[in-house]
Amino acid sequence: MYPEERQQAIAALVMSRGRASVTELAETYAVTTETVRRDLAVLDRAGVLRRVHGGAVPVRALHIVESDVTERESTRTDYKDAIARAAAEFFPISGGSVLFDAGTTTARVAALLPTDRELTVVTNSVPIAARISGMSTVNLQLLGGRVRGLTQASVGEQALRVLDTLRVDIAFIGANGITVEHGLSTPDGEEAAVKRAMVRSAHYVVVVADSSKVGREEFVSFAPIDRVDALVTDSELSADHRAELTERGVEVVEA
Repeated sequence: MYPEERQQAIAALVMSRGRASVTELAETYAVTTETVRRDLAVLDRAGVLRRVHGGAVPVRALHIVESDVTERESTRTDYKDAIARAAAEFFPISGGSVLFDAGTTTARVAALLPTDRELTVVTNSVPIAARISGMSTVNLQLLGGRVRGLTQASVGEQALRVLDTLRVDIAFIGANGITVEHGLSTPDGEEAAVKRAMVRSAHYVVVVADSSKVGREEFVSFAPIDRVDALVTDSELSADHRAELTERGVEVVEA
């Protein structure tokens, strides 16, 4: 295979998967990791892909434009359902407190709240609040503030003030990007501020995100990777990314 053919194949693979590691690409195309890094450099300069630590992601993965809730709800649904089932194992005992960040994966976790224990639930997500508000075993607190239409999440000073007074047992947090260098990240500054306050308020932080988010870096970082206690993701997580996260003390659960 000529270098140009290999580079085209690499670009197509990364675009279809959402990310690929240097090691994976070297094994797939039977070349050295140094050759893959040169190929990625060429593709990065051409604006086809974006190099990140350990691999590459599509250029769109670093774009600051967000997709809305409706679009994200229909993306990688099987993975998100499996992640939610695995994340449900982290629910605290009766009398505990849980915080749900806004997001389509966190919403799936919230849908699995147990009915055999009393829990205090805090969220900034309008859809999550609407879904669980009728549960007799849930003491629900919906964070106030301006609601972003794109994500249906409350943001702003009102939400931040309340979060600064809280201490919850478990926080289920979503992220658009996850890397060791940039930590947890998201495109919007106001959402990042609320997510940052959520992470600070929690004794234990569980990030729920499919593997396409790992290796991506979005515009605003809201928490260092060291602040994450567990990542619940899917079985397509690369061995390189798993090793990086584990080395930083993150418990990685593959659903």
